[in-house]
Amino acid sequence: MFESESAMEVQETDVESDDGTEQTDSPEVEDVPTKQVVEFRLGEDYCAVDIDEVDSIVEIKKVTRIPRTPNSIDGVMDLRGETTAIINPRTFLGIEGEPPEGDEQNVLVLDRPDDKQKIGIRVDEVLEVTDHPESKIDTDEDLSDLDTRGIEEQISRGIIRKQNGDGLDLVVWLDIDAIIGQLK
Repeated sequence: MFESESAMEVQETDVESDDGTEQTDSPEVEDVPTKQVVEFRLGEDYCAVDIDEVDSIVEIKKVTRIPRTPNSIDGVMDLRGETTAIINPRTFLGIEGEPPEGDEQNVLVLDRPDDKQKIGIRVDEVLEVTDHPESKIDTDEDLSDLDTRGIEEQISRGIIRKQNGDGLDLVVWLDIDAIIGQLK
């Protein structure tokens, strides 16, 4: 289910020389499987998607609503001459509250070669592109006790435990295929 990329973790070892002083030996390299994601904010929630699923990040422009479409589809916008459907993941995740003004939001344009039309996800703010060790990601099997809408709707691949200065942030790792599958 998960593809692993490798990050290098460097560990230095101290070695005592012949004269009794400590010297640093050349670093040992250890492979740590990681996952590279784009992190973003939706309301007060932190979410992420695989970097491989994102083509570009753009500022939101005028979105035209399409009649008789689900609330999870905001509409379409013109992106470099292509009509791009804009999905609002707030409806899938049950995020309450008003989103920021449109010009403050971003769109993650997805890289999905099988789609006939470009698709973008409306987000409140793109935070960063980062690597997370797979050991810090709780997958679906580990999440049976969590009572969140993203888990209930089965649109989450897992939860990323991210250290911050004061403790731990939980980042919902979204499954783009599951979200788009629910639109059909």
